[in-house]
This record gives sequence, C-alpha cells and structure tokens, in this order.
Amino acid sequence: MEETISLKEIFVVLKKRLNLIILITVIATLVSGIISYFFITPIYQSSTQILVNQSNSEERTFDFNEVRTNLELINTYNVIIKSPTILDKVIAELGLDKSSQQLNGQVTVSNAQNSQVVEIKVEDPDPAMAVKIANTIATVFENEIKEIMNVDNVNVLSEADLGADPSPVSPKPMLNMAIAFVVGLMTGVGLAFLLEYLDNTIKNEHDIDRELGLPILGTIPVIDESKSKSSQKAATSSLRSETLGS
Repeated sequence: MEETISLKEIFVVLKKRLNLIILITVIATLVSGIISYFFITPIYQSSTQILVNQSNSEERTFDFNEVRTNLELINTYNVIIKSPTILDKVIAELGLDKSSQQLNGQVTVSNAQNSQVVEIKVEDPDPAMAVKIANTIATVFENEIKEIMNVDNVNVLSEADLGADPSPVSPKPMLNMAIAFVVGLMTGVGLAFLLEYLDNTIKNEHDIDRELGLPILGTIPVIDESKSKSSQKAATSSLRSETLGS
C-alpha cells in the first residue's frame, strides 16, 4: 500500500522544522558572504582589441573562400598570442615574476563569428597590471607577427583602459550569497523531511493507527504535575474556607 502525503502534512513538517531551516539558510548565506568579502582575492579584467586586415602588399580578389581563409588565419593568431613566443617577451618587458604557462592562464583570446576583430582579455588581482599586460601583449604580437608569419596586417584597434573606478569580475559576493541562500534553503527543507522520515516515534493516536493499524478506543490526556498540585492546593484552600464559613 502506497503512502501519500497531503499538502497539509507538508506544511506541518515545514512549520515543525522551521527553526532548523532558517538556521541552515542563514549560516550558508553568512559563510558565503564572509568568504566572498574577506577570503577570496578580487580579480580584475581588462581587454584590448586588435584588427586583422588584408595585407597591403598583396593584391587579393574576393572569392567564396576568402572569409574562411581569414577565419583560419585569425584562429592561428589566437594560438600565437598565447604562445610562449609572445608571452615570454611580455614577461621580460614587464618584469613579471611568473612563467609563460601561468600568464597563459590569465589570458583569454576570442573573436566574434565572422569578425576580423580579436579581443584579448587579461585577468589579474591588480587592475593596473591587467591593463599593462593586455596592452603589452597586443603590442608585442603586432610587432612579432611580422617576423613569425611575414605579414603586416595586424593593428591595435583599441587599447585597454584602467577606468576611473575599476570593479572586480570575481568574486561576486551578492550572487554568491544569493546562490548560498537558495542552496541553504533547499538543504534545510531536505534535512527537515529527512529527519521527519527517520523519526519513527509514536506521538499521537494517528501514528498508532498508521503504524499499528489498531483501532483507537480512547485517549488519556497528559496531566501536568505542577498544574495538578496547584489545582489540589486551590481545591483544598476552597474546602477549608467553606468549612470555616459554615
């Protein structure tokens, strides 16, 4: 026989474990906020754009393969930009205390579909350094590509700028806290139903009927001993007053 649970029983369980749900949700949100604000190092992002043009020294006529050729060339440039050939020169020029592999992890190169504009994004804990690295990569690549591929078709379209008030791209404390709030709430609700499922104690006559299948003949209310004694004292005092009065 399948057991069903009514909407009323769900609300009863949630109300019964409400303090636990609130506690877990608050703790998860606070922990997320504390970690995001005080323990995670802010990361800033800066970007520069370079434009890949047709080489002026070559006479080219448009054909159906031209777009594909340009895209393949840009994909090649994307790989070259993140290669040690370029990054080692950037490290040497800026005097960075890191390897080309570490710098590679900070750099993202992309271009929009069917676009000849390549965007170089750099992430760093220091916003000013992120700007310097992005601009230096673009400049070094513009100079080195002439020797690497014997072409002169790359120009810096827009340089990275620090801005008046740079803001970090990560972490995002409010987003992290919102996610932690939802996760904490779901965890609290799940734990509430789990505890209710594992709780097999008999609490009322309905539990006896459900668990044992026995008919309920009657119930004995719980008598509070302190209230019982106070009632007895009151009755005794009243009886004495009546006796004295008579």
